[in-house]
Amino acid sequence: MQKVTLGLLVFLAGLPVLDANDPEDWHRLRVGGLICAGVLCALGIIILMSGKCKCKFRQKPG
Repeated sequence: MQKVTLGLLVFLAGLPVLDANDPEDWHRLRVGGLICAGVLCALGIIILMSGKCKCKFRQKPG
């Protein structure tokens, strides 16, 4: 499942690069990538702070 998801992500991320020839397209691609990275970062922080993620640093040694 991870390989299929990763392959689909790489495929979808590579499509706009094939059509970006002028500087305006590259600017839109860069801004879109920064927005996507910001959303994913915020989601990661929310998941970590929600307490539902059982990370090793929260577990007490047994």
